[in-house]
Amino acid sequence: MSQSYNRGLIEDFGRWKEFSAGMWAWIFHKFTGWMLIGYLFTHIAVLSSSLTSPEAYTTTIQGLESLFIIRVLEVGLLAVAVFHILNGIRLLMVDLGVGLEAQDKSFYASLIITGIIVVASVPTFLDGVTF
Repeated sequence: MSQSYNRGLIEDFGRWKEFSAGMWAWIFHKFTGWMLIGYLFTHIAVLSSSLTSPEAYTTTIQGLESLFIIRVLEVGLLAVAVFHILNGIRLLMVDLGVGLEAQDKSFYASLIITGIIVVASVPTFLDGVTF
């Protein structure tokens, strides 16, 4: 006689351990897409300061660019954008039938390339920031 039980929420929270690279790629792609949409609204809000006067816009940009946390957020934005672009190219190739057998490797490659680009750009982003 087999036993059945209610799987409930406890087992569902542990399922992330079973995720393959494809599932993580999907999750990261959705997450980065939402992050880019969020950034778009923030970008529009900052640009709207130029509606009052060019000086207000310049003051806003100079004030934001001098903050360390803004520079860190810009590095994060770069990481999000680069990964989203590389994963989008990977998805395009998969849709075209190129590299179907190497999807996991291409996902890991996009993560590694994103990491290399972000680490290489950190000195540029932190140049001239006041702590």
